[in-house]
Amino acid sequence: MRLLHFSDTHSQHCALKPLPDADIVVHSGDFTFAGSEQEAIDFMDWFCNLPHRHKIFIAGNHDVCLLNAQVEGLPDNVHFLNNSSITIDGLKIHGTPMFIEYDLSGEDRKCINAIPDDADIVVTHQPPINILDFSDNIHYGSQLLREKIMKVKPLYHLYGHVHGNYGVIKESDTIFSNAAVLDEEYRLINAPRLFEIKMR
Repeated sequence: MRLLHFSDTHSQHCALKPLPDADIVVHSGDFTFAGSEQEAIDFMDWFCNLPHRHKIFIAGNHDVCLLNAQVEGLPDNVHFLNNSSITIDGLKIHGTPMFIEYDLSGEDRKCINAIPDDADIVVTHQPPINILDFSDNIHYGSQLLREKIMKVKPLYHLYGHVHGNYGVIKESDTIFSNAAVLDEEYRLINAPRLFEIKMR
């Protein structure tokens, strides 16, 4: 199974080069820049029309219009994961959003703790601490998220958020992918990342 991962398009999705074939496409948040409903609609129209078999997206901290929103009317093969999971061909994928409001209220801790222990792929916007989370001499990742991922041990942890630390690394049998396609100046310089997934 082939999975294509990208993140942090910030309303520049139409500028992406033609995407390679994949069974599943995952966008790990920040598809808007200003967080407006119109930006979200424009992204979803584009995303829904991609030719890939399954399409998954979550909300990032810029996508504030989706806070407490009900996303309805998506095609059957397009999945908005909002602290929820979906199983595709035996692969359990769980998605958790990142909202500043959750961080301030403590809701983010509940969301991280609710990541299921049997998830094969975990999609978040924020990175775990010390894994592809470093930019401007700051680690932007979450310690709690790292602890949860190390407990769950998914095949993949897919995220973005930190534009300056695009990359992929394997640690403790989990492949970590920061696929932020824009750099720190919001220039489109990085390519979506394609994985060949081997089931457990």
